[in-house]
Amino acid sequence: MKKSILSLAIMALACVSCSTKTENFTIAKNSIGALTPTTQVKDLETTFANDSIVKFVPGGEFTASINEIEIFEKGGKKLLTLTPVTVMDSTSVIRSVQVFDPRYKSDKGISTLSTFKDIQDHYKISSIDNLINAVVISVNELNASFTIDKKELPSNLRFDMSLNIEASQIPDSAKIKYFFLNW
Repeated sequence: MKKSILSLAIMALACVSCSTKTENFTIAKNSIGALTPTTQVKDLETTFANDSIVKFVPGGEFTASINEIEIFEKGGKKLLTLTPVTVMDSTSVIRSVQVFDPRYKSDKGISTLSTFKDIQDHYKISSIDNLINAVVISVNELNASFTIDKKELPSNLRFDMSLNIEASQIPDSAKIKYFFLNW
């Protein structure tokens, strides 16, 4: 009897810890894991207590505007790059988050491993911007921007930045190069 109660308690604890792990990688409109638009830079040490935080310290006139904080797993795998609103301010909130780790997924399963078809099937595309080397697909439902390299597009769309690129012109198999959340 005692063994079965102990076994049940251990299984319950394992289930709770697993669900907490999954929540740490969930992307929603106003959150990514434990990060929200109100998370301050000073809170990152607590939020990512089991990970490594690398803060860029500007030192010259050419680097004064660089304002990135990188989050790595202890094993060295890059998870996220955070951009605070204000440089060198521990009370600043996070303005944007670049996602690198494919474990970060939206509730509809979109991650860095997704394709344009995945985005289009699960979300309403708000806009498509034609840049020099990429197209940026914005999804207001997530406050997200997905960057697709122009190498993924047909050759007639790669070199003219004045073109209005439509969703129907982007191949379903086009892979996401970058994935940003913007608050």
